[in-house]
Amino acid sequence: MTLTDAASAAAGSVAADKSAKIFVAGHRGLVGSAVVRRLQNVGYTNLILRSHTELDLTNQAAVKTFFSIEKPQYVILAAAKVGGIHANSTYPADFITVNLQIQTNVIDYAYRYGVKKLLFLGSSCIYPKHAPQPIPESALLTGPLEPTNEWYAVAKIAGIKMCQAYRIQYKWDAISAMPTNLYGPNDNFHPENSHVLPALMRRFHEAKVTGAKEVVVWGTGSPLREFLHVDDLADSVVFLLENYSGLEHVNVGSGKEVSIKELAELVKEVVGFEGELVWDSSKPDGTPRKLMDSSTLAKLGWEPKISLRDGLVGTYQWYLNNVKQ
Repeated sequence: MTLTDAASAAAGSVAADKSAKIFVAGHRGLVGSAVVRRLQNVGYTNLILRSHTELDLTNQAAVKTFFSIEKPQYVILAAAKVGGIHANSTYPADFITVNLQIQTNVIDYAYRYGVKKLLFLGSSCIYPKHAPQPIPESALLTGPLEPTNEWYAVAKIAGIKMCQAYRIQYKWDAISAMPTNLYGPNDNFHPENSHVLPALMRRFHEAKVTGAKEVVVWGTGSPLREFLHVDDLADSVVFLLENYSGLEHVNVGSGKEVSIKELAELVKEVVGFEGELVWDSSKPDGTPRKLMDSSTLAKLGWEPKISLRDGLVGTYQWYLNNVKQ
């Protein structure tokens, strides 16, 4: 299927019916909450939302009952067990089992109970540790994974393949999107378990509040990373739901790289920390470069709108309003 075919096949589906029943699985997380905001902003009025206490997606019987009663027309699967390197290394069984259970239950019962279309969300960690840069969709399964998060990655790869298998065998419209590093409202600002951007924001804020003279950051600051505001991702999710129907998963990135040093300086400026920024070069840098090739999505007609600076300003404001010190 060409990009044109994919776009025309999906056109006029969910977009034509703003009252369609849409189940957003994982609506309280970073991604799911942004997807809900976006759907509401563009006029969708019939969203089905369930917290973990209301619906345990790892419980097969509960998921079956939910789909049999609610019968949503569209599903956005943003629910997952997520965490950083420490969590992945400590709880590998949880990361592979919980994510496989969630995906298998939701995808299978969505198909069985007549869902018209499902969008599965993965992560850039699905790609090989030494994938070509920028990383094209075709790099999937071409080499060994990053060992520190392979349990999560294997589960997400299984989710992509499950969507493809149901499309091939049942001609069912299941698609997958793979976002790059995300940030924004509802991010995890935990001191130990957060990713680099929210971790930097919290440390600079706490240093400003306590009047610290310096903030020490691991590494040399030279690695290049790509960041996408979660509201841009949510916009792309709605775009794909309305405009894409194809076998291949689709990368979603900003296409812009920033060094960790540039990122730290920018976060420092946004937060207003006036002390010194010290680099501990005895600590590891990690992968030198990690950039997604998002040209497939660009050819379909979507591009991000939120600059890194503007996104950081909004995220810091959210942090001040919502995160307890």
